[in-house]
Amino acid sequence: MKSRVYLDYNATALLRVEARDAMISAMDVVGNPSSVHSEGRAAKAIVEKARAQVAAALGAEGADIVFTSGATEAAALACIGRKLDGAAIEHDAVMAWVSDGLVVDGAGHVTVTHPEGSALQQANSETGVVQDLPQGLAVSDMTQAFGKLPFAFNWSGAQMALISAHKLGGPKGVGALVMKRGTDLAAQIRGGGQEMGRRSGTENVIGIAGFGAAAEAAARDLDAGIWDRVEKLRNILEIAIEAGAKETILVGKSARRLPNTSCLATPGWKGETQVMQMDLAGFAISAGSACSSGKVRASRVLTAMGYDEAVAASAIRVSLGPATTEDEVLRFAETWLEKYHRHRARAA
Repeated sequence: MKSRVYLDYNATALLRVEARDAMISAMDVVGNPSSVHSEGRAAKAIVEKARAQVAAALGAEGADIVFTSGATEAAALACIGRKLDGAAIEHDAVMAWVSDGLVVDGAGHVTVTHPEGSALQQANSETGVVQDLPQGLAVSDMTQAFGKLPFAFNWSGAQMALISAHKLGGPKGVGALVMKRGTDLAAQIRGGGQEMGRRSGTENVIGIAGFGAAAEAAARDLDAGIWDRVEKLRNILEIAIEAGAKETILVGKSARRLPNTSCLATPGWKGETQVMQMDLAGFAISAGSACSSGKVRASRVLTAMGYDEAVAASAIRVSLGPATTEDEVLRFAETWLEKYHRHRARAA
């Protein structure tokens, strides 16, 4: 029996060995990072090492990094109390706090006219389409781009950024809000004054240790050209799909995209049906953002790009990772095309 193939890295990446090792080591450190004794200082040192690792990997040296429970909490911390415009392609964690006032074109690009009052993702989780961030942008969701694209927060033009550990091979349940020094921020979780008074509560030392190690390893992979190899595999996949399924739309193909992401829309073939069929065949993919799983609805992202309901409801996302092999990609394409031709035969 062939092993399962995981092609849902944009939902969560495989845990890196470096992150696992860092977390196991941190488990043996007993102190509270707010305590002044030796044990407390040892725990604090783990947190500060991870802060430095994340800053270096993100190109955010000199910025303030506030550890949170994930990018969703970071989005709330950044956006609450601010009047911000966003686009309908933003992740739900951001859309919950912004007005849908920015225009999206058919390629997935967003026009920003007032950066200081806008939130804009750097890369879309469903289509992989990458945005150019304007100078002075209030908030950028860098969750999907971090570790996959070469960039630096300090040069990005954004005042604040959201990031998450599990998207780049760290543990689930830890993320961060990154801010340029001097950015005003009102704490939402108050109490002990941890994280420079911006996010109270004893730090998740174990998770933070894993985040730092994963960020450092992800930066090494990026420098080594790992994602160039992944992009070649994505292109192999898309060529095979295009050759065998002429009606399938490769969403965002004309735009700059994340190197690992393919959004495939086949009108008349429900995305959730494809996900279930491929799961039974041994492949893990998705029909959109993982945070929307279980919700049977057309992709809001594709609808915002101008696609009709039939196309938007048929989209699936295939997202590759550093561990993906060419054999896995070809196996997926072959299996998916078999399902596609059966669907066409039934619909005829």
